[in-house]
Amino acid sequence: MAPHLIHDLLAPLVVYGSHPLTLKRADGIVLDKLGKPSYHSGSSFRVIVLLQTFSKILERIMNSRLSCVARATGLLNPHQCGSLAGLSASDAVTTLTHEVKTLQMAQRKVSTLFLDIKGGFDNVNPSTLCGMLRAKGVNPYLVSWTKSFLSGRTCRLLYQGSPRFFAPVSVGTPQGSPVSPLLFVIYVSRLHCDIPGGLTLSYVDDFGLTVSSASYRRNVQLLQKQYAKLKARGSRLSVGFSVPKTELIHWRTHRDRATISHAPFHLDGAVFTPRNEVRWLGYWFTPSVSTTSHFVKRLAKAQAAFVAVKRLSPPGIGLPPFLCHRLASSLLFPILSYGADVFVPTVHMVRKLSVFWHKVQRWTTNCFISTPTDILAIEACLPLLEILLAYKRRLACLRILCSPREINPATARIPRSVQTPSLHRHSPDHRDLSANNAGSRLPLPWLQPRPPSKNRAHLPLDALPRSMLFLLGPDGHAPLPVTSQHLLTEHYPGPPAGRSYPLLKLKCKDLLVEEWEKAAPDPARYPYRPSLKPDPFMGLDKFSAGRLHQMRSGKSYLRAHPSWDSDVPTTCPRCQAAPETFEHAILHCSAREPARTRHLQGVPDIGPDAPVWSSAALLGALARFVKSTATAIPPGMFSRPTSAASSISSRSSNVVSFGYFMSSQD
Repeated sequence: MAPHLIHDLLAPLVVYGSHPLTLKRADGIVLDKLGKPSYHSGSSFRVIVLLQTFSKILERIMNSRLSCVARATGLLNPHQCGSLAGLSASDAVTTLTHEVKTLQMAQRKVSTLFLDIKGGFDNVNPSTLCGMLRAKGVNPYLVSWTKSFLSGRTCRLLYQGSPRFFAPVSVGTPQGSPVSPLLFVIYVSRLHCDIPGGLTLSYVDDFGLTVSSASYRRNVQLLQKQYAKLKARGSRLSVGFSVPKTELIHWRTHRDRATISHAPFHLDGAVFTPRNEVRWLGYWFTPSVSTTSHFVKRLAKAQAAFVAVKRLSPPGIGLPPFLCHRLASSLLFPILSYGADVFVPTVHMVRKLSVFWHKVQRWTTNCFISTPTDILAIEACLPLLEILLAYKRRLACLRILCSPREINPATARIPRSVQTPSLHRHSPDHRDLSANNAGSRLPLPWLQPRPPSKNRAHLPLDALPRSMLFLLGPDGHAPLPVTSQHLLTEHYPGPPAGRSYPLLKLKCKDLLVEEWEKAAPDPARYPYRPSLKPDPFMGLDKFSAGRLHQMRSGKSYLRAHPSWDSDVPTTCPRCQAAPETFEHAILHCSAREPARTRHLQGVPDIGPDAPVWSSAALLGALARFVKSTATAIPPGMFSRPTSAASSISSRSSNVVSFGYFMSSQD
């Protein structure tokens, strides 16, 4: 296809603000909503619309243009955090926890009501939305295209036994469209209202109303008042809230000795009592903001996923280690560490999480349970969990510090002395409420270290720049870059050369490797050094790669490698000339000389810098040598080490190794 063809087709549609009728016909896939008690009503299902590729390209273009206009014209509320570029769920949670702690330091009782919009995208009225765009002076072609996109749509539902005919859709935005989340966020922006001594925060269709006063009973009254105001605004937009998904929590401090309030909350004829655990945006909250409950549930989810993943690669067979490494780093670790960018697990919880992470590392490498964990991490090319969690928090801190204040509500609450990309500040900042506190109740300035007594503490968003002083400098005045220049509504000159956002992320990664190097074993005990990139030999089949992992780690079936049975002699059982170490078995054992001559020509060394660890051909030869000589293989495992099955496995392992080796060189 000619490069200019897509431009020539879509440019007139953008100029005239039109969405073709042929692109408005879509198929809708009906999916079950998990966890529903009954599936006898339509609310228990979700319709995902399958759109044409050209339609998605056009919608992506209009989404990019409309998002910039929406920020510049005030169509979006500063406390909306979902479906917008540069924002994530962690920003909403960080803002909420900061405001709760700030209000608590001002000697107030804090409560939050979590609400969920009923129906979501299905409630968007095209006429009302276009009226909102015109009222803010949005360019007419964007208004015209939005009206054209939302009107005249037809959809055909696909499920077993469906009639398969197209039916008109008069309201709502298609769920699955690139522009639908933005249109919905603009539509519900009017639901946000200022709360004195509180906050209205939202993430797409999830709202959180936070209030504070001298008592929890007064908070319940304030929440009922705010909900009535929110409901009135929603009725004008034909938007309602799901009563079963409503939850209430009364926040407490660790020092709070007051009686726990059980004052009920009345909502549309239903009565809600405060919860001890609340799930919002995937984060589990408790009244004291304890992180243990959250990570216990993350650990359970990761263990369930690991049970399913292990079936793909049982011990000795299945996926090669480099694919296991990919699953561990891209699937298991994100499940396990979700929320670690905001919540910090306790020392006891880190130990529990690390036990699971060690199991993942052993599964990746096929190493024994007796392998030391510091060596195991290097063999698996998966750092220790506490180092990975610290790295994830640094990246989250860096992203918040480098976000524009007018875009990110969390960044807007960072102390003014921090050189963030803009000087904008949101009005509902409640840190001034604690200015009259005395003694230990006064929050610490962010540049002042926390005293050993721990009587005083930093506010949550004051602790972020303090943890990044290695980038901000000792005085905290080093300028910071912006995550993405297109997020800014005004010109920002940017930091000096060498301080771009990608380079600062690389510095955080270098710090991760540096910390891993400090935790690594002494080279005299284990010579191989940490690497985030899988070693090329991990592309061999799992059996061959597992033998190499075991021999390198010093925990294998070789006689010289220590085990629980210390009475076994260490002398090589084949040549009886020296202890059977990794180097002796591969390079010096006289009994293996014929196989060495046949397979290992040009392999004089197996040290950390030896060519064998970077050459696909030499790695294939090493794997054939290990299998043909049954090195580090328990006696009796194969009746004939050079069997046809072993030979076939060796040839297939060379192909896998070479394929991975070529991809790793790229």
